[in-house]
Amino acid sequence: MTSIEGDPGLPKLSITASKPRLLDRLGPGLITGAADDDPSGIATYSQAGAQFGFAITWTMLFSYPLMAGIQEISARIGRTTGQGIAGNLRSHFPPWILNLTVGLLFLTNTINIGADLGAMGDAVRLLVGGSTAIYVVLFAFISAALQILVKYSRYVSVLKWLTLSLFAYFGTVLFAKIPLDEFARGFFIPTLSADKAFWATVVAVLGTTISPYLFFWQASQEVEDERASAKRKPLVDAPEQAEAAIGRIRVDTYAGMGFSTLVALAIMVTTAATLHANGTTDIQTSSQAAEALRPVAGRFAFTIFALGVIGTGFLAIPVLAGSAAYALGEARQWPIGLARKPRKAKAFYATIAIATLVGTAIDFSPIDPIKALFWSAVINGVVAAPVMAMMMLMSARADIMKENVVVGVLRWIGWVSTAIMAVAVIGMIATSIM
Repeated sequence: MTSIEGDPGLPKLSITASKPRLLDRLGPGLITGAADDDPSGIATYSQAGAQFGFAITWTMLFSYPLMAGIQEISARIGRTTGQGIAGNLRSHFPPWILNLTVGLLFLTNTINIGADLGAMGDAVRLLVGGSTAIYVVLFAFISAALQILVKYSRYVSVLKWLTLSLFAYFGTVLFAKIPLDEFARGFFIPTLSADKAFWATVVAVLGTTISPYLFFWQASQEVEDERASAKRKPLVDAPEQAEAAIGRIRVDTYAGMGFSTLVALAIMVTTAATLHANGTTDIQTSSQAAEALRPVAGRFAFTIFALGVIGTGFLAIPVLAGSAAYALGEARQWPIGLARKPRKAKAFYATIAIATLVGTAIDFSPIDPIKALFWSAVINGVVAAPVMAMMMLMSARADIMKENVVVGVLRWIGWVSTAIMAVAVIGMIATSIM
């Protein structure tokens, strides 16, 4: 009999198999990938499909290896060093870089929290009526309470179950009449255009799929899982664990990012086949996408889409608030971790509460949430490229990674992703001022 070291969110099993089951190997990567499809991301994918139809779907095929590669690198940094991204920045880069990065991350995450809470509130209002404001406050309270009050192992299980909410978007595809030849051309043959709006959308899609908060979250969750298990140690101290750990990370990450990409593709295909085909091309929010689906795809498709917004919001908000808390906690060398009781990590949990509270306040302020989300995307892009570059530099240093330096194809993918994000930032800024 072999005792299998699974994720802390799943029960440990004693079985005769020599290798862990797939479910046991999925954890930080699965949750990170699912959290990438938050209500703000849903709005981006919906707008892309509604505005450009199937001609934009190739971006999903293009972005998958890039996002999977950079997320694997972030996870390997965390598992190898026993520190998250912010902890490694503090150890190996000047303080001003750390402080600027963490400050911008906190700012963009809180704006995203506000946008996601607003989208969730609007979705419930569309389904059952009532006050969006009340729903926003309720969802904010539930999201913060889950992180602060629920035991870590149970909390991770909750997040894993919430990933099932993303299957709602596979359901909406069933209500769309998809011309397969048109979809195949759009997906496999990149369509380029001189249209400024087209490139702005491409940049938005890349910025949505490759976001700094995902790097910080997955690396920190690898550290969290390592500390939650008596058997696991940072790979710099236990090189004999490297082969199994890196293999698990690769399966977890590529499965999670693949799931995320398929969901995004399903949203694009649904809106392309329904909204774009019927002349609806201007979608600003996920709730607008859901409402626009009702007359062209039916009440049931509208309901499924709206329920998916709520479920993905519950998954993404803890990741946004949690990644901000991990980054700030590591930067300030606080006791951190969702496995700690609140009284043992007061500043860490206070950061989660404050990020959620500030995000909620945005929904009650005169700030235009659409403009705030746009500038959040700009800041995210500005942060992503240099953070990715620093991650690539750290992953190649033997004094940091020991025998587990990133080499070969993965290293090339990481640098290509970094270069593309840098070009995307330039493109985003250029299109915004032209």
